[in-house]
Amino acid sequence: MQTKTEVKTKFTKEQYLYWYELMLLLRRFEEKAGQLYGMQKIRGFCHLYIGQEAIAAGAMSATKPEDKFITAYRDHGLAIAKGISANACMAELYGKATGCSKGKGGSMHFFSVEHNFFGGHGIVGAQIGTGAGLAFAEQYKGTDNVVLCYFGDGAARQGILHETFNMAMLWKLPVIFICENNMYAMGTSVERTSNVLDIYKLSNAYDMPSDTIDGMSCETVHEGISRAVKRARAGEGPTLLEIKTYRYRGHSMSDPAKYRTKEEVEEYKEKDPINEVLKVIQKNKWATEAEIEAINEKVKKEVEDCVTFAEESPWPSDDELLKDVYVQEDYPFIVD
Repeated sequence: MQTKTEVKTKFTKEQYLYWYELMLLLRRFEEKAGQLYGMQKIRGFCHLYIGQEAIAAGAMSATKPEDKFITAYRDHGLAIAKGISANACMAELYGKATGCSKGKGGSMHFFSVEHNFFGGHGIVGAQIGTGAGLAFAEQYKGTDNVVLCYFGDGAARQGILHETFNMAMLWKLPVIFICENNMYAMGTSVERTSNVLDIYKLSNAYDMPSDTIDGMSCETVHEGISRAVKRARAGEGPTLLEIKTYRYRGHSMSDPAKYRTKEEVEEYKEKDPINEVLKVIQKNKWATEAEIEAINEKVKKEVEDCVTFAEESPWPSDDELLKDVYVQEDYPFIVD
């Protein structure tokens, strides 16, 4: 019998505890990355995922490890969620040889074939076409794997989106296009860049199924992605999901975010996905305060350890400079 303090939910205790620990790890990792950037331990561009963690958490519980993820340059959260260790991610931010891209990609170019994470792409919108290509490969090989292709509301203005949507629908590719709509393309609001404010409607011209989802809720993200994944695995083709979310920090570490009011930011912080999941855990008494604190300490130690790992890791050697840039192939059909 349900008590007055319980929250009725279709998800299990284990699911909520998984979401809480994963989102907390992403938040604490990003907070530490921001701090280290200010200390000039991390150089170059750095785009934090703080506020958008529910999208990563809900996606992980709705997919399987063999499914491919590809995203833009705000990639730390999705990379860690997909299984790349905090050690390898922090080392990459430091530019160290032990990083997930051998220290040569930096913040915007996390990558791991082993974990089916295909970037981290610095060119706005480039991953949309590449994501469809990954899906074509899975279809060609006859797997039931799907591809989650993430992009921001700014990238939704790129021409490659329309070319890719047309091809993906024509070939019924197993790809879910996910627009992480955090309302601002750098510092420019959606209202100032498009006559179509509901981005999910862009799929209408291609008869592509679409949906709009609350990205501040793990539950709704999980459900929305699950529906799209089911369609893709059944051979029914792509889906466009507009997941409405919010980043608490600026576009990048160099952005003071003065184009937003404090009231707007605080309004979204009241719906913080980590706090919302924690409330469900506490109201259902799925974990004691001591158990929750143990999770907090575990995450804190993992982040501290990854910084130590990055600090102590070696720099890439000089002979790594051109490796993984060019590939030498023999083409027997080419005649000198």
